[in-house]
Amino acid sequence: MSMTQAASPAQPAGQSPAAPAAGGRPVPPPEKDGRTRQRSLIHRLLSRPEIGALLGAIAVYVLFYAVAPPFRQMDSMATVLYQASLIGIMAIAVALLMIGGEFDLSAGVAVLTSALAASMFAFQLTMNVWVGVFFALAVSLAIGAFNGLMLVKTGLPSFLITLGTFLMLQGANLAITKLVTGNVATDSIRDMDGFDQARAVFSSTLTIGGTGLRVTVLWWILFAAIGTWVLMRTKFGNWIFAVGGNKQSARAVGVPVAFTKITLFMTVGFAAWFVGMHQLFAYNTVQSGEGVGQELIYIAAAVIGGCVLTGGYGSVIGPLIGAFLFGMATQGIVYANWNPDWFKFFLGAMLLLAVLVNLYVRNQATRR
Repeated sequence: MSMTQAASPAQPAGQSPAAPAAGGRPVPPPEKDGRTRQRSLIHRLLSRPEIGALLGAIAVYVLFYAVAPPFRQMDSMATVLYQASLIGIMAIAVALLMIGGEFDLSAGVAVLTSALAASMFAFQLTMNVWVGVFFALAVSLAIGAFNGLMLVKTGLPSFLITLGTFLMLQGANLAITKLVTGNVATDSIRDMDGFDQARAVFSSTLTIGGTGLRVTVLWWILFAAIGTWVLMRTKFGNWIFAVGGNKQSARAVGVPVAFTKITLFMTVGFAAWFVGMHQLFAYNTVQSGEGVGQELIYIAAAVIGGCVLTGGYGSVIGPLIGAFLFGMATQGIVYANWNPDWFKFFLGAMLLLAVLVNLYVRNQATRR
C-alpha cells in the first residue's frame, strides 16, 4: 500500500460494515427503536391473560400433590376434573360475557331454573324427557335474551338488571315448584321415556385407561375449543373485544353492539341449560332452593383466568385453568383432611392472589 493511500476506518467489533452510497460515502445502518424491537418470548408469555391462572394452578397442584397422597391417584384427578367441568362450562360463557363488558348475576339460579323447567314440564305432561329438555333450552335462551334486551333498551348496568333477574328466578323456582308439585323438590323422572338416552348425553361416565371419567369433562374441553376459536378466529370474536373495550367506538365502526351483547347473554343461558341438564339426569330430581351463590364462583373462575370486570381483555383458556384450579381446591382440601370450614377462605385468598398476579404480569407486559 502506498503512503498516499488513505486508510479505511476500522469497524467496531460485532458491527457490519456500512453500505457504500452512490457517491462513495458510507451510509450508516438504520437504528432500531422501541417500536420496532421484537419482544422476547418471556415478554410475549407475560402478555397472555391466562398466565397468572397457570402459575396459580401449578402452585396449587404442587401443594396438594405434596400434602395429600390421595390427590396423586388417577381416580382422584378424574373427580377433580369433574368438579372443574361443572364450573368450567359456565365459566367459559361468563368469561365471554365479561370480555364483552358485562356480567350476569343470575347465572347460578338460571342453572336450576333450566333443570326445574325440564323436569316439571316432562313429568306433569307425561311426555318424553327430551320434550322437557328442549323446553328448558327455550326457557334458558329466553332468560338470556331478556337480560340482553333489558340491557340494550334501558342502558342500565348489567349488575342491576341481572340482580333483578336473579331475585325473580330465585322466587319463581321455589314458588312454581311448590305450586306444581306440592313440594320443594321435583318428582323423579328416572322411569320416564328417553331418560337413559338423555343421561348418556349429559351425565354418563366413560372408562378411559381403567379410570371413570364423566362426560361433562369432554363437553367442557369441546366448549373451550369452540369458544377459543370463536374469540380468536372469527369476526364475532373481534366484535366481543370491541364492545368490551369501548362500545361507542365499536358502534361508530359498524359493530352490531346490541346483537353482540344479546348473543353473549344467550350464550350464558345455553351454558346454564347444559349444566342444568347434567344436574337433572345425574340426580333424577331437583331441589328448588339450590344454585344461589354459584354465580360468584363462575365469575371468580373467569377473573382468576385473567378476565377483567371492565371488559375488553381476557381469553377462554384462562377461565378453563381457573375452573381447574377451583376443582383442585374443592377436592384437595378433602384429600388433605383439612378443616372444610376454611374452604371459602382459601378460595377468597386464591382469588385475590390471582388478581394481583394478573395485574403484575399485565403491567410487565406493557412496559417497553
